[in-house]
Amino acid sequence: MANKKYIVQNKPFVVPTTDGKVIKEHFGVPTNGNTELSLAHMIAPAGWSEPFQTPEFDEYTFIIRGKKQFIIEGETVILEAGQSIKIEKNTRVQYSNPFTEVCEYIAICTPAFSMDLVNRED
Repeated sequence: MANKKYIVQNKPFVVPTTDGKVIKEHFGVPTNGNTELSLAHMIAPAGWSEPFQTPEFDEYTFIIRGKKQFIIEGETVILEAGQSIKIEKNTRVQYSNPFTEVCEYIAICTPAFSMDLVNRED
């Protein structure tokens, strides 16, 4: 059998959460051991937020539906469906969905997302 030059991901890693957010990591450390890049499909419920963080990775976000709020170095940015953003590593940011509708989005991190690199504040 020839060595395939592609991978179809049918079984993403579902990250356990306690805040109602759904995280399905399609590529990254838990799925294929890739430490260079992670790709995740996220669904953030209305009212969701997480602590400020200063990640050691670049993060790209593409909004599929709904809206998502970013507080980036003190500046509030709101993205809607069809918009995307790149936030450079070592930037203090808080992600949230203070709106009344669900936000669905794709996140890509380089290097791959890791709790060791996210640097969340208490």
